[in-house]
Amino acid sequence: MGRAHNFTGGLAIEVQGPPDAVDQFVKRLTDEAPPIAVIERVEVTPVPPLAETDFRIVASREEQGGPIFVSPDVALCRDCLREMRDPGDRRYRHPFINCTNCGPRFTIIRQVPYDRPYTSMGEFPMCEQCRAEYEDISDRRYHAQPVACPNCGPTLLFVAGERAEQGEHALAAAREMLLEGRIVAVKGLGGFHLACDADDQAAVVRLKDRKNREAKPLAVMAESLAVAAQFSEVTPEVAKLLGSPQSPIVLVRKGEDAPLAPAIAPDTDTYGLMLPYTPLHVLLLEGLGVRALVMTSGNLSDEPLCTDNEEAQERLAEIADGFLMHDRDIYIGCDDSVVRPTRRGPILLRRARGYVPFPVRLGEELRPLLAVGAHLKNTFCLTSGRNAFLSQHLGDLADRPTLEFFERSLEHFESLLQITPEALACDLHPDYLSTRQAERLSAERGLPLFRVQHHHAHLAACLADNRESGPAVGLVCDGTGYGEDGAIWGCEVLVGDARECRRAGHLRYVPLPGGDRAIEEPWRMAAVYLREAFGPGFADELHTPFVQQMDRAAWALLAQMIDRGLNCPQASSAGRLFDAVAALIGLHRTVDYEGQAAMHLEAIAAEEGQAYDFELVERDEGFIIDPLPTIRGIVSDQQEGAGASQIAGRFHATFVAMLAEAAERAAAESGLDIVALSGGTFQNAIVLEQLTDELERRNLRPLIHRAVPPGDGGLSLGQALVAHARWD
Repeated sequence: MGRAHNFTGGLAIEVQGPPDAVDQFVKRLTDEAPPIAVIERVEVTPVPPLAETDFRIVASREEQGGPIFVSPDVALCRDCLREMRDPGDRRYRHPFINCTNCGPRFTIIRQVPYDRPYTSMGEFPMCEQCRAEYEDISDRRYHAQPVACPNCGPTLLFVAGERAEQGEHALAAAREMLLEGRIVAVKGLGGFHLACDADDQAAVVRLKDRKNREAKPLAVMAESLAVAAQFSEVTPEVAKLLGSPQSPIVLVRKGEDAPLAPAIAPDTDTYGLMLPYTPLHVLLLEGLGVRALVMTSGNLSDEPLCTDNEEAQERLAEIADGFLMHDRDIYIGCDDSVVRPTRRGPILLRRARGYVPFPVRLGEELRPLLAVGAHLKNTFCLTSGRNAFLSQHLGDLADRPTLEFFERSLEHFESLLQITPEALACDLHPDYLSTRQAERLSAERGLPLFRVQHHHAHLAACLADNRESGPAVGLVCDGTGYGEDGAIWGCEVLVGDARECRRAGHLRYVPLPGGDRAIEEPWRMAAVYLREAFGPGFADELHTPFVQQMDRAAWALLAQMIDRGLNCPQASSAGRLFDAVAALIGLHRTVDYEGQAAMHLEAIAAEEGQAYDFELVERDEGFIIDPLPTIRGIVSDQQEGAGASQIAGRFHATFVAMLAEAAERAAAESGLDIVALSGGTFQNAIVLEQLTDELERRNLRPLIHRAVPPGDGGLSLGQALVAHARWD
């Protein structure tokens, strides 16, 4: 007997009965918690008994001061899947079946507390049968806010030109179009996907052309693990991730036989794979007769995800041949999460659906502040107590639509979580849109603004992710970060904690000819490294395929720019070193997106490789990791006929050896044994796995990211920690 209610920050339950029964109830709360429940702690307080004769859930209460937790959207549960497949069940083939253990949450909530009137399901009054289930404490749908059935729930719609269908006819029309090799926009939990047959090369190429995403890999969705095993390596770890309530996209190795259409992932040895996580996905794929559907984000390249029906039909009109939609509104967009399995456990590459907005738990109390994150792969972070609430993946803050999505998401988070920031944090780079946004908010709200160096934020994020306070050695490796000396940093050896850190060492500086153009054209970096390693006359002295194919006139202009110091910032970037090696061995002279060359280099790398030579050079301001001996070794290998795979394997071994040697030196000098690994380079499984092994062999303790991505998607967490540590 008793009662329960939601309140701001948790759940209050009052029970009464014999002492043994009450004690058993408290124990069973954690031992037999619902599948998606997260119980942080249980506090027991005696209260006077009441004249209760049953157990009731009473109205939710809004209270000030406590943290608010909102459930992420989660995948269809087994019980609902069984019911949906049962011809005798009243929800047979219902595309919106859900219960307390599954279905939409975050993306349909307008405000807290989480009650039906405050969600987009408030537009659908429950029928008598659904209402009875909703109010029956013994039913699996007891107080499941999105509960619905074919009589009272959302309606499935299909539109293609003048054609319009509903319900089963809508589903049949979409399936028919997919089998014809055409492209269908499908409305999911957090936005639209663009779908086509993953075995149809012509359809995949057509989708990529229309989406303006010719090179980037596309995610695919298979009906089941058994089907996925036909074209990929489904390990037990992969199966566990795919079948989890979060149901993310999981990077899986391509199978040796019968791969999918080559255009899906041309430069990698992996597929981004997911299983159907909504009832609509299940119905769309079940018995369709294709091994997988492409399920890529419903947007033009680099734009925010489409969430609204009319918006999707307008923005995706030139991409999709038809639209499979429904009339349940999505209040906030949320893309699919991406996870990579490694020998060290899974790492998040993109944190969104299934994980957001659940907080990252911290090892210390933080005051309310807002960190606006990075320029690329942006997320923001709101802190409250021991909770850091990171936003869903928002994309690259390169244009107005993405900035508007940032602003809309921030307003939604502040309202939903009832957090009012008292300070702001941003990147040190003065020209990032995120920085300008923070400056605007600081001026409008009269709040202090902390500017945080990019790689210091990465170090702090990794420490926070592991609930470590530091100090530690930080190996922070990525493509681009604005350095304290005005140079482009990107392969840094730091020593410190959230409050302060110093630069103990870094990769040798080289010029970045043309600035961002050098990112788009890796051949420029290859030529720069050859010039540094062999001198200005390398083009006439070396006889390698790269040099023979190099545009001499273009290089002559770049060499003049370097000599005169025109638009050639100095860079210590790990990303640009990977780009240079990829270009040297003939993988990519130009790229369509940052990281493409490095991903391809990893994909072809031989498993075993002997490291090339490199040097650690002592300087007054710290040591320099010099890769020029490595470049000379690569050229020597090429001249002796070594293949690209062998060279790629040796380069990865060299990079790991460089970092391990640098970490050991910094650790010895500082008396530390913890090494935090952060930055986008640690999305590379070869580097991550081999380096952590090597650090442990040297009696050092590596820390890797778990709850947030190692790349810029986790940067806002570090900015928040640094700002808090500096806040007087």
